[in-house]
Amino acid sequence: MQELPAEAGHTRLVQVHFDDLDPMGMVHNSRHALFVERAVGAYWQEQGWSMDPDRSRYPDTHLVVREFLVTYEEPIRGTGDVGVRFRISRLGRTSVVYEFQVRSEDGRCVHAHGHRVQVRVDPETLQPLAFSDELRATAHGLMQGLEGEQLPPSPSGRG
Repeated sequence: MQELPAEAGHTRLVQVHFDDLDPMGMVHNSRHALFVERAVGAYWQEQGWSMDPDRSRYPDTHLVVREFLVTYEEPIRGTGDVGVRFRISRLGRTSVVYEFQVRSEDGRCVHAHGHRVQVRVDPETLQPLAFSDELRATAHGLMQGLEGEQLPPSPSGRG
């Protein structure tokens, strides 16, 4: 799979398992969100993030999903790998917006695309908290080159 240039986001391969498929042999619609979660989570874990505050490089360990929008373009048939291409399109004081595409392994077909909004919260009150400077510095690498651009469509023009 072709990688996005570093200044335009990140692509991560995610494995499609047999239990991701519906009775027609296609990936069940709910699994696309799981693929995005796995890709984004793996990226942040490589950067030193952990759900465990004692092990995390960042104090931002409590995040909740506020919104998850997926638009489906082409079904994924069977098992194998798909590429999840993602980047941060907005980093606010307490929330972050990721744009994503779930693509074929070779990057030619966009199976689904959308966005996910997360909010950092206080674990006791569940009220929004500002992101740390440490997390902002790392997030910057997923934001470069975004001046109003959209993720590029697949070569077929869809997505």
